Amino acid sequence: MKVLVPVKRVVDYNVKVRVKSDGTGVDIANVKMSMNPFDEIAVEEAMRLKEAGKVTEVIAVSCGVTQCQETLRTAMAIGADRGILAETDVELQPLAVAKLLKAIADKEQPQLIILGKQAIDDDCNQTGQMLAALLGWPQATFASKVVVEDGKVTVTREVDGGLETVALTLPAIVTTDLRLNEPRYVTLPNIMKAKKKQLDVFKPADLGVDVTARLKTLKVVEPAKRSAGIKVPDVATLVAKLRNEAKVIA
Repeated sequence: MKVLVPVKRVVDYNVKVRVKSDGTGVDIANVKMSMNPFDEIAVEEAMRLKEAGKVTEVIAVSCGVTQCQETLRTAMAIGADRGILAETDVELQPLAVAKLLKAIADKEQPQLIILGKQAIDDDCNQTGQMLAALLGWPQATFASKVVVEDGKVTVTREVDGGLETVALTLPAIVTTDLRLNEPRYVTLPNIMKAKKKQLDVFKPADLGVDVTARLKTLKVVEPAKRSAGIKVPDVATLVAKLRNEAKVIA
């Protein structure tokens, strides 16, 4: 069984994001980049399925600039067998990424696609759902447990009311939540091995995909700074301020 794991290159989650002075976007010059944490969980889950004997090959896929090869090498250091990069300098939006992934899925014919539920840069939470629609495959989002057995995948997913368990016939798409697993530490020997693994590069035109942006970002601004708190001498003063100043109680 073949598994496809899309991974995205994003600003490292430890970095404080800065908005460009002209408000056109986020400043990523000289900023540490890393794999999207949700995608890292997806790679780890694919590796656990392989180690359990349920999967024979794990393919990491990324879409974006040339530097995305570093992200793919990280996925291969975790254990992915090979990597595929859909290389483009165009700013990719979820629909364009979904179309690229569909083209790669048509080419590779995987039985399962596991990806992060969202990226920490745009927080769109759209790519997995769009890909499922384009492929016509069943999907299970926000997975906190994945079991592959007898030609189907059983997924426990986190919903507002608690947990929901669904069974999908393969091929299928699963998007990962934070509580699915804890990714392993990447060792230096595995990083060195990853450098020798196969990495194929395609252009969107090679895949027959138009990645022209359909949305335009008008302006990016930082959130308003929170004002400092104040101390009040007693409950009566607190209630008065909540009623008269904050107007949150009647």
